[in-house]
Amino acid sequence: MSTAKIKVNAMSKSTREAIVDKLRACQTDEQLLAYDAQFNIESNTGPLYLVICEFLHNRTISRAIAAKWLRTLLEDRENKLRMVSVKT
Repeated sequence: MSTAKIKVNAMSKSTREAIVDKLRACQTDEQLLAYDAQFNIESNTGPLYLVICEFLHNRTISRAIAAKWLRTLLEDRENKLRMVSVKT
């Protein structure tokens, strides 16, 4: 089995810290999802879920917080896919 690897564009330490600070400031799932939508529109770094994975890989964030954020993003994506499949 082969998988395509998407590289997250390189970013400075201050950019990484700013993204982590904004993620940590999200107190609710709705705030995180709003930040995800904003980030994916405004950033040329890559999708937020890949940035979180990169932070996790580089040990910039803890496993627990990364799991929380990724779970929220994946549950939202699954819900959207279910809604689309119900409509068709």
